[in-house]
Amino acid sequence: MESPKSDIDGYQNIFVMRHGDRIDNFEPLWVSTAARPWDPPLIQDGMIRAFRTGQRIRSQIGFPIHRVFVSPFLRCIQTASEVVAALSAVNVDPNAMSSKDVPFIDQSKLKVAIEYGLCEMLNSVAIRRELAPKDGEFDFDISDLEAMFPEGMVDHDVDRIYKEMPKWEESVEGCRERYVKVVKALADKYPTENLLLVTHGEGVGTTFSTFYKDTTVYEVDYCAYVELRREVSSKDGSVKAGDYEVVLSHGQAGIRFGHDPVSHDPVISRTPV
Repeated sequence: MESPKSDIDGYQNIFVMRHGDRIDNFEPLWVSTAARPWDPPLIQDGMIRAFRTGQRIRSQIGFPIHRVFVSPFLRCIQTASEVVAALSAVNVDPNAMSSKDVPFIDQSKLKVAIEYGLCEMLNSVAIRRELAPKDGEFDFDISDLEAMFPEGMVDHDVDRIYKEMPKWEESVEGCRERYVKVVKALADKYPTENLLLVTHGEGVGTTFSTFYKDTTVYEVDYCAYVELRREVSSKDGSVKAGDYEVVLSHGQAGIRFGHDPVSHDPVISRTPV
């Protein structure tokens, strides 16, 4: 599939968003009966927050999102599904609260794909050891997850950056490097398209502190996002891209950070991500 030309002044725009409110942070007993206690869904408020965040992005940015890439964890799939509905609704209803309030979707608006490299940090810092799969294998039924998006919007031809899930007990530093690698690789793969990546708190915080120099991220709220952009130009069939910058003009609500006198690794509050 050929990349369509980005619609805004030779800039590529990349949003990196955290998922919505996960059930186990509000109903602690949920894990005791869950078949997959390491893969919690959203609560209803999380669905609403995701949808309204999608509406806000659509109303503020003034350019289209061409592609959505999403972690295979259920909370991210549900978040992306709500955001996609908000971005692709034929009629924008300011009173709509979730995808259930969207009767008609424009399936030509964007394409969706699952990317393993956007997954949760696979170690006991992020997932309690007793909740993780005993064999260390985090399995996902990709076809079932893809079915949660509107028909015709999943791009089955995408070649994933990560062909399989990372190994259990990856290091924190290795995970952070993974997130930055995936953001850059997806942007380079689709340089003339605007992207939305739905991932986990560590991914959002790492992206912010990597590209907004000399900052430490302290907390990333549900559905918080960082917006990156870079100049792109095309000549003789090749695309030239500039450096990334963090766009603050649309607000960075939900990401709390401080400026460092000396740059060092980001620190993110260790609530489950």
